[in-house]
Amino acid sequence: MAGWGFADFDDHEGVHLFTDPASGLRAVIAIHSTHLGPAAGGVRFWHYADDAAGITDALRLSRGMSYKNAMANLELGGGKGVVLASQPGETITTEQLKAFGRAVESLQGRYVTAEDVGMSEERMKVIAGETRYVSGLPVESGEAGGDPGPYTAHGVYLGVKAAAKRGLGADDMKGVRVAIQGVGSVGGGLAKLLAKDGAVLTLADVDGVRAQKLADELGAACVAAGSILGVEADIFSPNALGAILTEATIPTLGVKVVAGGANNQLATLEDYDRLHERGILYAPDYVINAGGIINVGLEYLGRGDEAEVMARIAKIPDRLNEVWNESDRTGRPAAEVADTIAQRLIGRG
Repeated sequence: MAGWGFADFDDHEGVHLFTDPASGLRAVIAIHSTHLGPAAGGVRFWHYADDAAGITDALRLSRGMSYKNAMANLELGGGKGVVLASQPGETITTEQLKAFGRAVESLQGRYVTAEDVGMSEERMKVIAGETRYVSGLPVESGEAGGDPGPYTAHGVYLGVKAAAKRGLGADDMKGVRVAIQGVGSVGGGLAKLLAKDGAVLTLADVDGVRAQKLADELGAACVAAGSILGVEADIFSPNALGAILTEATIPTLGVKVVAGGANNQLATLEDYDRLHERGILYAPDYVINAGGIINVGLEYLGRGDEAEVMARIAKIPDRLNEVWNESDRTGRPAAEVADTIAQRLIGRG
């Protein structure tokens, strides 16, 4: 339930604010649930309009991690770390990384961190010098772990194909028009996989140079970041930051399917209904984008190698179809159905 002046406070077990004057670190660690295990979720380094926006992001993302880990059948709860950049484009320092590692260690294993936006394997290694509660570290070939981005991209790719079959009746991606928002590690990886399948791609990113370079490489179209939501396509794939499907943007969508790797794509609960009422098939974000946490989660838990990671990621289409089947049966939005299943799994249903 909402509380403490934050609409996205959802009976979180803990919301921790950290400052380290020596390094300049200002960070939030939100622990949503430890019902299934330690609260696992990456840490992102990002600039927000104000502190409240950073805390809200941590609240929303940590809840999403509870749902994601539960739906992926991982023995992990949900948490998220956010390190606040003081200005756009700022680079996190080694001392700030160390201070964040000490913050994680102070929670004594209730939160396990990993790589997210603005972080890297090398930065996670610095954090790991201060705490044992970290995953996503460099590993030997064939082992679980390392950069979660490619694994997230692979899972999203499988989910997009499942959504194309379900929502478009497409047996393959040849000629399917996909508008991809965000071409970083996940969106860029997805674009490359879809291009190999013959999909017709339109790309956009806040880094327009990066988007155009990838478009040239793949023979795709490229539009300005602010234009991608209005592109006429079969599938819209959001792979940047969240809360982009809103009362204002949902009516502008010219697609039959929304399937992408961004977290918290729907801004409000009311947007569940808005998307559903338009007859647009939706792949719940924390179901389709679970590949990365499956990889680093199994690394932390010591439960298998890369082959096991890929076998579990291969089940993402099955979980999506479970949600869609229930949505069709009940007439409820797919996002709402997924939430209900996840809440039951974490003991809140």
